[in-house]
Amino acid sequence: MTMRAWSFLSASLLVGLALFALAASSQVPVSQWGDLFASPADLSLDKIILAYSLFPRAAVALVAGAALGLSGALLQQLLRNPLADPSTLGISAGAQLAIVAATLYVPEIVDGHRTLVALAGAAGAAAVVFALGWRRAFEPVTMVVSGLLVGVTAAALSAAMTLARGEYLMSLVTWNGGSLSQQDWSVFQGLALEFALLGVLASMLIRPLLVLGLGDTSARSLGVNLGGIRFAIAAIATALAGFVAAAVGLVSFVGLAAPAFVRACGARRPAAIVALSPLAGALFLWLCDGIVQTLARASSENFPTGAVTALVGGPLLLWLLPKVRSMEVPHEARESIRRARLMPALAVVLALVPVIVAVAFFVGPSGHGWKILSWAETLDLAPLRWPRLMASAAAGGLLAVTGAILQRMTGNAMASPEVVGVSGGAGLGFAAALTFAPDGGTASVFIGAGLGALLAMLAVLVFASRRHLPPEKLLLAGVAVGSFSSAVLSALLAIGDQRSWQILSWLGGSASTATPATAIFLGILSLLVLAVALMLSRWLTILPFGPSIALSLGLSVRLSRVLLLLLSGAATGAASLLVGPLSFVGLVAPHIVLRAGLVTAPQHLAGSFLLGSMLMALADFGARSATFPYELPLGLFAALVGAPYLIWLLGRKR
Repeated sequence: MTMRAWSFLSASLLVGLALFALAASSQVPVSQWGDLFASPADLSLDKIILAYSLFPRAAVALVAGAALGLSGALLQQLLRNPLADPSTLGISAGAQLAIVAATLYVPEIVDGHRTLVALAGAAGAAAVVFALGWRRAFEPVTMVVSGLLVGVTAAALSAAMTLARGEYLMSLVTWNGGSLSQQDWSVFQGLALEFALLGVLASMLIRPLLVLGLGDTSARSLGVNLGGIRFAIAAIATALAGFVAAAVGLVSFVGLAAPAFVRACGARRPAAIVALSPLAGALFLWLCDGIVQTLARASSENFPTGAVTALVGGPLLLWLLPKVRSMEVPHEARESIRRARLMPALAVVLALVPVIVAVAFFVGPSGHGWKILSWAETLDLAPLRWPRLMASAAAGGLLAVTGAILQRMTGNAMASPEVVGVSGGAGLGFAAALTFAPDGGTASVFIGAGLGALLAMLAVLVFASRRHLPPEKLLLAGVAVGSFSSAVLSALLAIGDQRSWQILSWLGGSASTATPATAIFLGILSLLVLAVALMLSRWLTILPFGPSIALSLGLSVRLSRVLLLLLSGAATGAASLLVGPLSFVGLVAPHIVLRAGLVTAPQHLAGSFLLGSMLMALADFGARSATFPYELPLGLFAALVGAPYLIWLLGRKR
């Protein structure tokens, strides 16, 4: 490494020491630190806090950061992907989901077996992501998009479970954000031992890992067992992330930042990167925790350290994005599609509409099974059911039309409001409206969510156009924006005021809040958006062919994209207020319609709108019926259908 690198590391160490000294000396004067070696019974309360909270907290930050730095470096070297780390690959979210589920439903397992629970969740998430990547030779874009799907689905499940059990709300929210608060030295001792053992195992695999970097053919010729080495390295990296999640919660992007910092400082040899990443990760997390404690003393708000590290993740992903080797994501719109005849396809879709309406109004659980309601019962329940049915269908139509617009505008068949960061931006706008206009009502949150969605999509497209990125990397720019949005929401959740409940409720989505006025508004808005999209269908026919062809046909690419973005932002913002940030209807519906044979732009838009409305109406029925008398979040229920479809789509061979 260069002198600049050592200067950065030395400066980071000095700043970390200064922040820690400031926090510790404000608790107990430095001149009295020698008393900390006395028996706890002889110590004052301030000295006990320093000896058994602040010092262990600093030690845990260092060892947890080192473990995540090593995990990220191993994953990046294994996959030859600078965007790989436990958070971008969904591993940390899998551990989070396992801990949350066990805490809420089988708490006796967590007592004494917390680490095993976290390891099981991390291993499950890693298995899904690596299985998808194996089908495409661990191609970087596929791995990160797969990790996104696994991560956001696990996070949505965790949020829904947390919301359903209010008595655990703040403790789980704080843990999900990555809290380094300590009460003794036990966490540090356990985590340090685990890191030391796995670090020794990782050092024994450095040479085979270097050989893997030569390519599969060269590695086989040198006698390397590719499958065994890959499994061992992935297992070590996953275990490191699982141990940290069990000890301190969800700490994001340390494994991404540490190797990136080491490379930026001049390290090029893989062995040096793997060796120095734990040091960089330890200093990075220690610095972030020092900043958190400084802010806590200044503002009396105690943010989880993991939320602060995640704020670095979005900009860091954008910076690293041009460095990722690219392999085109499969464009389903360009593959051979079994083109069904148009009229039969439409007839099937239209025939399902009255069936869905009849089921939504006349069928329901009774507590002892399912029953068909009488006409009188239906009339009694109609004032409660029709607003949520109309609102759900309208929101599904809005998301599906937005997905079709984004897919055609970007030329990327895997674009959707959830994947390209539009829904995350809507969440930021929603939170901003709650913060700066808490008494503004529905109008303020609608405007805030719409503006947030629009700004997020603009940020992604501006970055992609400036860097001249191919269409598939637009997905990763969206991941970066979405990750940054999630970090901000996590920080707001940790504050614990009324906004926490509102944001957490929004994350899951619920149609139970729909009123007749809301339903009518969303219904009219969805029809207007569809009408405008159909009028702009010529643009959406031309844009997928690229800017040069569009200009040759007299189409202003910039103007058309801005107008389409305005339309997409308003539609996503309105739909997200009801559904939340996650449903995948905007991705699934356009795909299904396309494969049914509706391939022209008007057919694609109209078919996506109709199918999205039907899917969300069915999701509303399932959300209120599956766990009767309790209700599942609407967006979560839709995502549980959409995410497996997309995972199957990613896993298909070309």
